[in-house]
Amino acid sequence: MKKMLVAALAGGALLIAGTPALAQTVKPALGPYGYGKVKLGMSFKQAKATGKVTLKWGDKDSSCSGWDLKAYPTGKDSVGLYISKRRGVAVIFAAKGMKTPEGIGIGSTMKQVKAAYPKVKTPRGLNPHVSVPGNPKAHYTFFADKGRLEGLSLALGTQDCVS
Repeated sequence: MKKMLVAALAGGALLIAGTPALAQTVKPALGPYGYGKVKLGMSFKQAKATGKVTLKWGDKDSSCSGWDLKAYPTGKDSVGLYISKRRGVAVIFAAKGMKTPEGIGIGSTMKQVKAAYPKVKTPRGLNPHVSVPGNPKAHYTFFADKGRLEGLSLALGTQDCVS
């Protein structure tokens, strides 16, 4: 009886997880540890093995290499993420449609950012940023123009690819 219950529960879990309608409605969030299968701190090799990223420039011996998430290709002169030789996946940039677990994404207002992240700081001459809830080793940086987000990144606090 116990074996049948376990098999029924496992089968039900597979049925629910395999339902196309459910799979299409759930999008990964940007944070607190990465985006989908791509996680902060993953090595060059680990990130490549996810099958979710594509190399744009650099290689495993570069101090930092530029990549795109396959689902969100960027233009010729930009990248979707950086991988540091020392730190692994160091920075992931939000693409249109990506949101943090708190619902912030490109197009959000700074008023919404401040409501979602009351501890956001804006040091003189720098972009607003905040520690990521649930991951004290990472932070979000917000790139706003006229009070609306044009960009957002999730980065390791120790990242060494961008200033």
